[in-house]
Amino acid sequence: MPRELPQDHFCPWREEAEELKERLTSLEAKMATLERHVFGRRTEKLPSVAAELRGDADSTAARAEAAKQKRQERAARKAQEAPAREIRHAVPTEERHCPACGSEDLKPLGQGRTSVVYEYVPARFEKQVHVQEVLACACGRGVVTAPPPARVVDRGEYGPGFLSHVVTSKCADAMPLHRLAQRVERSGVPMSRSTLTDLFHQAASVLLPLSQHLLQVIAAAEVVWADETPLRVLDVKKTRQGYLWTFLTQTPTGEWLLGYRFSLGRASVTPKEVLGGTRGALVVDAYTGYNAVTLPEGRVRVGCWAHVRRRFFEALPTASEAREALDFILALYRVEALARDAGAVRTDAHRELRQQRSLPVLTALRAWMESQAPRHLPKGPMGQALSYALKQWDALSRFVSDARLPLDNNRSEAALRKAALGRKNFLFVGHEAAGENLAGLYALVATCEANQVNPEDYLADVLLRVQTHPHSRIGELLPHEWKQRRAADPPEPPLQPSP
Repeated sequence: MPRELPQDHFCPWREEAEELKERLTSLEAKMATLERHVFGRRTEKLPSVAAELRGDADSTAARAEAAKQKRQERAARKAQEAPAREIRHAVPTEERHCPACGSEDLKPLGQGRTSVVYEYVPARFEKQVHVQEVLACACGRGVVTAPPPARVVDRGEYGPGFLSHVVTSKCADAMPLHRLAQRVERSGVPMSRSTLTDLFHQAASVLLPLSQHLLQVIAAAEVVWADETPLRVLDVKKTRQGYLWTFLTQTPTGEWLLGYRFSLGRASVTPKEVLGGTRGALVVDAYTGYNAVTLPEGRVRVGCWAHVRRRFFEALPTASEAREALDFILALYRVEALARDAGAVRTDAHRELRQQRSLPVLTALRAWMESQAPRHLPKGPMGQALSYALKQWDALSRFVSDARLPLDNNRSEAALRKAALGRKNFLFVGHEAAGENLAGLYALVATCEANQVNPEDYLADVLLRVQTHPHSRIGELLPHEWKQRRAADPPEPPLQPSP
């Protein structure tokens, strides 16, 4: 009979088997995630928190909140509707008689029957020929000339409306400039991609003081969200990895301010340049590049529960226990939904609600995770999800004591979606300066959209104003301030072109 080895005897094959088991578990999880991403139904992907809250047994409040949000969005869209043009339809001459008695003595009945039809009127460019009047004195020694039209660039051939259309098309609609050049040519304006590129960068240079001031306002805020995404940059006939960073905040009156920065690397240089020396809270994921502005005396780091939730969802195929963690996290979001329904967001009542309901959930979740950690391989999906949450526990639990702090960093991730769409369309930026210009214009356009401001109207006006506006009052030209001033002092209607 073979001799049995004692349990504490060192067996190399046992250590190797444990390592192979851990690698196999990790590979199985990656394969399950890939299959779900490529072949899975939409229901097999990570559902949103709002969708899960709507599916609760008592989801009356959630449905009411969703209906309220839809009404607000509908009202905002109506406020931005196209101008209406009334078209009168007269009764034909041969039908202008009473169908009952045949009398032709007919009178209007009320305002008439009204119906609405939305029609598309093709946009057009026009070539404006500006003629400055020149007056000469009879003495032959004096000449008076009318002032020239305002221009964004001296002796430039393109007006502020044209430049604002170029910037909005690329930054809001993610349209590559070579496609825009084709569309402009179809409208009757000779155009090349290189010319549009020059116009785009000219607009960025004119608006640079405004985009820089926007970042400064964001950096001075108490609570800042931040995130970054890759963006390729051309480098000697090939591309290298660059990064587009977003920093955003919400003003006390509810407006959102979004700033962007471009860099050639993902190191902590960019966060230090934007947020260095500031105090407050920074809502970010677990990336260590933000440590330079959070440790030891910088901003207080606030974790993201959406990232934690995503990791536990990815662990579900190999660890069904992850469903319990998802239920705990959903309970935290349910408390936030109650605060929204009560209209108590970012108030003392919100903090009290978190203390009463969210704190017990956090305590139970922490105890559950500590009991689960020894049962899973450290490098397996469930082990990594548990480690991710436990290492960030202090940052993840800070929201309980401060109603201003959110549960997640979804706002900054959403702020980068437009850039991700542009990345698919125009693939890369030409050089580092081009990336910086793109980031500055992204900031102004995204802040316009976040505050229901038409970016074309805003840029067409500000491109001329920013060059003569006092620098000490440049904040008046930020989109949310511009909107308030425009509402208080509406502009004169534009002159109609002569036939």
